[in-house]
Amino acid sequence: MAKPYIVALDDDQAVLNAVVRDLRRHYRGDYRILDASSGAEALQAIRELKQRNVPVALFLADQRMPEMTGTQFLIEARSVFPEARKVLLTAYADTEAAIDSINTIGLDYYLLKPWDPPETHLYPVLDDLLDSWRSTVETPYEGIRVAGTSWSLTCHNVKDFLSRNRIPYQWLDIEKDPQARELVKNTQEGFKKLPVVFFPDGKVLAHPDFLTLANEIGLKTQATEPFYDFIIIGGGPAGLAAAVYGASEGLRTLLIEKEATGGQAGTSSRIENYLGFPKGLSGLELAQRATIQATRLGAEILNAQEVVEVRIDDLYRFVSLGGGGELGCKALLISSGVTVNKLNIPGIEVITGAGVYYGAALTEATNFRDQQVFVVGGANSAGQGAMFFSRYASQVTMLVRSDSLERGMSQYLVDQIAGTNNIDVLTRTEIVEVHGSDRLEGITIMNRDTQECKTLPAAGLFIFIGAVAHTDFLPDIIRRDPAGFVLTGKDILDDGKYPHSWNRKRDPYLFETSVPGVFAAGDVRCNSTKRVASAVGEGSVTVSFVHQYLKEV
Repeated sequence: MAKPYIVALDDDQAVLNAVVRDLRRHYRGDYRILDASSGAEALQAIRELKQRNVPVALFLADQRMPEMTGTQFLIEARSVFPEARKVLLTAYADTEAAIDSINTIGLDYYLLKPWDPPETHLYPVLDDLLDSWRSTVETPYEGIRVAGTSWSLTCHNVKDFLSRNRIPYQWLDIEKDPQARELVKNTQEGFKKLPVVFFPDGKVLAHPDFLTLANEIGLKTQATEPFYDFIIIGGGPAGLAAAVYGASEGLRTLLIEKEATGGQAGTSSRIENYLGFPKGLSGLELAQRATIQATRLGAEILNAQEVVEVRIDDLYRFVSLGGGGELGCKALLISSGVTVNKLNIPGIEVITGAGVYYGAALTEATNFRDQQVFVVGGANSAGQGAMFFSRYASQVTMLVRSDSLERGMSQYLVDQIAGTNNIDVLTRTEIVEVHGSDRLEGITIMNRDTQECKTLPAAGLFIFIGAVAHTDFLPDIIRRDPAGFVLTGKDILDDGKYPHSWNRKRDPYLFETSVPGVFAAGDVRCNSTKRVASAVGEGSVTVSFVHQYLKEV
């Protein structure tokens, strides 16, 4: 815990100097001393300490001050640091006011001026109060704190970004925690922009974008060079594998990730069929291991930077970043992955992020302890999500359009779900409407065979219903299928002919696109196998093709 503060307040500078002198002589080893000559000055200072989550152990305030009496100051200070001990410095004429303060504000003690010698009249009193404070106060959290409301999409996004980048933080719910509410109220933006992120050094960010947040928490967001041998767009399993092999084989390698490494796989609560991990591992753990490995081998990884455009210029490929700037390379890998499809049903847009989430949303699981939640989808990601939420929710109900889980889910997950008492599976069922004005309250589901509809109460809804390719930033010269997935290898042929962009006498390599030297791997590639191990394999193998291509140029 950071050294707590003792705050001394007196408008008489000579008296204040004497108080501070005596306090420092006795307490400087265990406490910091903060002095102020007015109530307004002291309140501003302690509010800044509160934003930094630095504790105040004791207030020692003079009663007779012209603009704000000691009692008035302690009333205000109590709302900021309610656990701090409160002491008034008084003259004989102020004794009655001090006694009244004991009853009105819970004053802990009053001291008559002068207090000499402090060894007799000051230290014994304060020692007892500080010992009492230390025995009852909770140790304050010294890291990043995020304050907001649980039923907010922007708050969810910031929490999710921090979690997926392995950044510890403390969540403060302003709807449940009066101190958190007061903390946000005293910031420059107040409640206008949520969440509010508090940093240990006292810096405060209101509703920050990912790039600003990444810069503040120390993630790498700027490239060290303007040009690389190999640039990778997307930090999922395919991109990370390519970064590991590219860097280990001597290529100047840069990976650009718009949110957090791991991609969609990084949100998986448990992957149990990945080779070499008999007990399974979480997507977050896999992403962390791969990120560390790639970095150790020399790959450069940019976080919170989105590629907004790809440009082809003869033998060179360029990427434009959403945060500004352009980077060039000889070979480019598109491993930008996919995102969960959005449900187009009545009522859903208003409460997305307020009980309705796309994907696993692992950071929100504890909000649904002992409540009923629904999972929409029947593939592995939905099954992993259902298993994770079953640890917290009283009941998890899976809504599956097909007639069985076996059609789209690995057997080990099917077996686990069947053996979990608080998971129900409704097949041939789809969701047709959600209900709630500021948060999810219920859903309407329909049996696909009978068309019968039923409305059920619901606390949480987690949606896993297929995916959309992240390829809007690509130029038309890079061919894609109607759904946006990138064509590679012989799939780039059109009526048996190569497109005009293919200017090589050879056939394209297995994962090469319609532009030589531009490759695609992982979920974003057309006809890829949507499995983590497959994506890792594609990313790894691509590097061998990159080497072959670079020999040509």
